[in-house]
Amino acid sequence: MKNLKVTTGILAIAFLTLTAISCKDAKKEHNNNEGHSTEMNHDNSDGHHDKDKKEIAMHSNQDGNAEMILKDYFNLKDALVADDEAKAKELGSVLKKSLGNLALSKYTDEQKKELKEIIEDAVEHAEHISESPMAHQREHFKILSKDVTDMVAITGTANTLYEQFCPMYDKGSAWLSMSEEVRNPYYGSKMLKCGKVQKEIN
Repeated sequence: MKNLKVTTGILAIAFLTLTAISCKDAKKEHNNNEGHSTEMNHDNSDGHHDKDKKEIAMHSNQDGNAEMILKDYFNLKDALVADDEAKAKELGSVLKKSLGNLALSKYTDEQKKELKEIIEDAVEHAEHISESPMAHQREHFKILSKDVTDMVAITGTANTLYEQFCPMYDKGSAWLSMSEEVRNPYYGSKMLKCGKVQKEIN
C-alpha cells in the first residue's frame, strides 16, 4: 500500500513537472519572440476581433440571441487576454444583458429547462465579472466558459469554434475561441500561448 502511494505521488509530480515545463516553454518562446508576439497581438486585437464580429453578424439568422451571447463572450475573453480589468467589467455587464435576452420558444421543453439553468448560472458569473478584480474575473470566467459551452451544445453555432485548454490554471481550465491560435485568458501576457485546442465545435 505504501509503495502504491509513493508510485502515485511520483507519477503526479512527474505529470505536473511536464505540464509546467510545456507552459514555461511557451512562455519562453513568447519572451524570445517579443517583437513577433507583439505583431501577432496587434493582429489578434484588431483583425481577429473584426473578423469575429463580421462572421457572427453574417450568420446571426441561425439564432441571433445565441450568436450575440457568443460575440459578447468572445469580447470578454479578449479583454482578459489583454489583462484589461476595466474592459472586462464593462463586457461582463454587456454579456449579462445578452444572456438574459436568449429566446427559448423554439426549443423543446427539456432544452428550455436546461437552457434556463445554464443561463441563470452564466448570468451570475457575468455579474461577478462586472464587479470583480482581474483574479476573480478569471475564476468566474472559467465557470462561465463551461456554461457557454453547454449552451452551444443545445443552440448550435453558425461558426466553427475551438475549445481550448490550459493545464496550468486551477487544475486545468477550458475556454472557447473562434481562432485555433491559443490566446490564454487565464494568464494573459504572463503565459499568452499556454494551452492547446482540445476540441473543434461545428
